[in-house]
Amino acid sequence: MGGNSPCASCKLLRRRCAKECIFAPYFPSDDPHKFAIVHKVFGASNISKMLQELPVHQRADAVSSLVYEANARTRDPVYGCVGAITYLQNQVSQLQMQLAVAQAEILCIQMHQDQHALANNMTTDPLLLMEEDENTFFGLQNNLPHHLLNFSTSSNSSNHVINYDSFKKESLYGHDMVS
Repeated sequence: MGGNSPCASCKLLRRRCAKECIFAPYFPSDDPHKFAIVHKVFGASNISKMLQELPVHQRADAVSSLVYEANARTRDPVYGCVGAITYLQNQVSQLQMQLAVAQAEILCIQMHQDQHALANNMTTDPLLLMEEDENTFFGLQNNLPHHLLNFSTSSNSSNHVINYDSFKKESLYGHDMVS
């Protein structure tokens, strides 16, 4: 910068701003907070060394990164940016889990509606109704405990046979479906 108006770093450090001041292009005098926070976290000499080691076209990005990290370190002195990243990753994980739960609930509702629609359609077709009754019956038989179905068992040697006499069902046509 040189001349009349010193850059924010030279103003904060109370020194004269030279023409070749490495801070001048990146820390203008109208934004003193930007250099103050970076200086507080990293120190002026470290910033100067970092900027001198970089090519000129990368320095602006480096300053932006330093300012971001310095702000993060001010908010969270222990973890800095890593703390913010971890927080955001946890939030993404929680939202993904909530999304999965919502999708599962939608799927359950859709399946329930499909079953209900299928049941409504079946009442009009007696053959489908018989198949559904049979499938429901045998599906329940495999899933319910034996004592709830009131089946009597008899032993033939070592094999157990279920006697369905106590659980006969009649079809729409008046004859037994299970005998």
